[in-house]
Amino acid sequence: METMPSTGWMIGAFLLIVVLFIIGFVLGINYRKKVAEKEMSSAEEEAKRIINEGIKSAENKKREALLEAKEEIHKNRSELEREVRERRSELSKQERRLQQKEENLDKKTDHLDKKTEALNEKMAAVEAQKEEVAKIKRGQMEMLEKISGYSIEEAKNYLIESVRTECTHEMASAIKEVEAQYKEESESLAREIIATAIQRCAADHASEVTVSVVQLPNDEMKGRIIGREGRNIRSIEQLTGCDLIIDDTPETITVSSFDPVRREVARIALEKLIQDGRIHPARIEEMVAKAQKEVNATIKAEGERAVFETGVNGLHPEIIKLLGRMKYRTSYGQNVLNHSIEVAHISGLIASELGENIATAKRAGLLHDLGKSIDHEVEGSHVTIGAELARRYKESNDVVHAIEAHHNDVEPHTIIACIVQAADAISASRPGARRENIENYVKRLEKLEEIAKSFHGIDECYAIQAGREIRVMVSPDKVTEDETVLLARDIAKKIESELTYPGQIKVHIIRETKAVDYAK
Repeated sequence: METMPSTGWMIGAFLLIVVLFIIGFVLGINYRKKVAEKEMSSAEEEAKRIINEGIKSAENKKREALLEAKEEIHKNRSELEREVRERRSELSKQERRLQQKEENLDKKTDHLDKKTEALNEKMAAVEAQKEEVAKIKRGQMEMLEKISGYSIEEAKNYLIESVRTECTHEMASAIKEVEAQYKEESESLAREIIATAIQRCAADHASEVTVSVVQLPNDEMKGRIIGREGRNIRSIEQLTGCDLIIDDTPETITVSSFDPVRREVARIALEKLIQDGRIHPARIEEMVAKAQKEVNATIKAEGERAVFETGVNGLHPEIIKLLGRMKYRTSYGQNVLNHSIEVAHISGLIASELGENIATAKRAGLLHDLGKSIDHEVEGSHVTIGAELARRYKESNDVVHAIEAHHNDVEPHTIIACIVQAADAISASRPGARRENIENYVKRLEKLEEIAKSFHGIDECYAIQAGREIRVMVSPDKVTEDETVLLARDIAKKIESELTYPGQIKVHIIRETKAVDYAK
């Protein structure tokens, strides 16, 4: 029972504390409110003071800015006025200068007008003098015509003829002097070089024919080759492209063809057929194929032999085959492959004596007649064909030019081309190297004499030395001593352009003047 009053006491104390806390809290709030109000009023006063000071400062700065702007405007205005004054003074100076120039131009124009008038007067005076000089000249010309007895055209022709005669004499004299000088300097050296080359490259020659002859064991074999109703001979001719000539000549058959390779294939095939004895179209076809293989192998071997003998390296395989084909090609009875090998050796020897490129000289000498390997199959001269083949297989320009120039189809402009020309002539002109049939020989002699007779002032001409020389007799009253030199050169040039011949031809002009009188 004692606990009840103590508990009420505690509750009353707690309530008292709560009430005191609430009263304290309310009093605190009121105090903070008053403090805040005081602070707010002081802050408003401070803000008003700051605003007033800012307004005053802005007005001061505004007045200062206006003053600075006015000073800047005043300064710019003074500078502009000064610049305007300077420009006006400069313009006034330029106006004065232009005015002076105009005055000077006016003075010059007046001066030119006066000069033009003076020149017109002088030109009129010159024209008058010209007319007077022309009259005097005409009078002098008429007087000269009367004195000399020549008209103007006759006098002009006389002068031209005199000058032409004098020039002809001087030209002939100059040619003689140059020829004599070069002969003295070069003949001994040329003889030594050529003699050395010929001696160091001696070769045997045997003339070859352009037809092939096949020997038969007996005349009965002719009938077997012809076959029933000619089927065997037709088969052979069709497969080989050659003509078989079977005549009354005992135990021989002649194989004829413009293509030497085909002719060789036909000859080998016939020999194999005769040796085998079985002759019929199937066997003929088989033997022709075998003969073709043999000939192709021989062509390759001969081309490689030529390359090995001459020491020429780096040739295209097709060129080597074309060289091998030349084994079956002849020119004036001379084997073209052997001739090419010999020209290569001679070209190398001459080049070594002259200090030129020996390898290029040998290469050009070996390939100079390359076109003859296919000239029966392709249109054009062997020179053109050979040059085209060399270009196609990437030969050098010196080699191509030497091929083009070795018959003077183009003018030689390298030492190598001239060396190949000389070597070609040496090989072709060896005793027994070449031959030609009597019909072509007679035609060439007749053509040679015909060319010589086509010139003015020729009395007689004779081809001698088997066509190696032509002697021309001229009329002394039509051809002067000086003109004989030019005539010989003209005849030689025409022979070169119109004739094909081995070696060279000497043109010998003879002019004879006789004087006869009698003592009484």
